[in-house]
Amino acid sequence: MIFLTGGTGLVGSHILLRLSQQGKKVLALRRDSSSLEVCRRVFTQYNAIHLFHNICWEKGDLNNIPILEKCISKCNYVIHAAALVSFHPEDKDRLVDVNINGTANIMNISIDFKIEKCLYISSIATLGRNSTYDIVDENCNFKISNIESNYSISKYMAEQEVWRASNEGLDVIIVNPSVILGPGDWEKGSSRIFHSIYNGLRFFPPGKTGFVDVDDVANIVVKLLFLKVKNERFILNGVNTSYEAVFNLIADKFDMKRPNIRVTPFLKEIGWRIEKFRSLILQKKSLITKETAESGMRESRFSAEKVEKTLNYNFKPIDETITKYCDLYLKDLG
Repeated sequence: MIFLTGGTGLVGSHILLRLSQQGKKVLALRRDSSSLEVCRRVFTQYNAIHLFHNICWEKGDLNNIPILEKCISKCNYVIHAAALVSFHPEDKDRLVDVNINGTANIMNISIDFKIEKCLYISSIATLGRNSTYDIVDENCNFKISNIESNYSISKYMAEQEVWRASNEGLDVIIVNPSVILGPGDWEKGSSRIFHSIYNGLRFFPPGKTGFVDVDDVANIVVKLLFLKVKNERFILNGVNTSYEAVFNLIADKFDMKRPNIRVTPFLKEIGWRIEKFRSLILQKKSLITKETAESGMRESRFSAEKVEKTLNYNFKPIDETITKYCDLYLKDLG
C-alpha cells in the first residue's frame, strides 16, 4: 500500500488518479478542513469517478504523530506531496511548521517503519538559480540569501530532512517540478493563471521560467516510485519560456485580448505596494506580494535531461497542455 500526503491538491489528486488507474491501493492523508472537490473533479474529468470511491482517506495533519504512525505502519511506500505554498511574510512560522517540521515527521516515521521508498515533491524554488549563468540542473546548489523567499528556504530545509533520512538508511527520491499547469482550484496556485487571463488580465511579467504539465508530474512520480533508483534528485520541466508567451497562448485559446502591459521595475514596485494596501483595507491576503513580483522579473532556465534519459520520457508540448486545460476551464464554467 502507498501512503500519500497532499492528495486534495493539484499534484496529489493527479498522482492519486494515476495510482488508482494502475490498481494500486492508496491511503491518503487529508486535513479535517480540506475539501475533496479538486480531487473528485480530477477523477470526474478522466471518467474515473468509480476509482475515486476506492481511495481510503485518513483525517490528520503532518504534525499529528499518532495518525502518521497509524498510516505509515500500514504501507510500503510514501509519497509526500503536502506543503504550504505561501509568499506572505506573516506565514513564515507556518511554513516552518508544515514544510520543515512536517517533512521531518514523515521521514522519521518512514525510517521507524522501514518504508521501502519515500518520494518527496519539492520545487524548482530550492535549486541554485544564482549558481549558474546558463541552465539550472540537479547539480546547482541552493544558496540562502536575502533574495530567496521564505517558501523557497522552507522547501530547501525540508529537502535537508529528506537527505538526512537517506543517510539514516531510507531510500528517497526528490523531484523538483517547475511551474505546474493543470486543472486544480482555478482561483488558487498556478491554476489561477487560466482564471486571471479569462477574466481580462492586462499585465504580464517580463521574466522567463520553466513550465510543466501536471500530467507529466504525476506520471513521472509514479514511474520513479517503483523504479530501481534511489537517493537521487530529478528536475521535472517541460519547457523554458516567457510568461508572456504562456499568457498569450492562453488568451488566444480563450479568444480573449492578450495581456499587453509589460511590467517594468517601476510598475513592479508600485504594484505589490498597492496590492498590499488593498489587502489591508479588505482584510484579505494580497494576490501579489513583493516576493512573487520579484520572481516574475527573473529569467531562469531548467534542464530536465536527467529524468528524460532515466525514463526515456517525452514531456507534453506546451500548446497541447494549454489547449487541454483551457477547454477544461471552459467546461467547468458550464
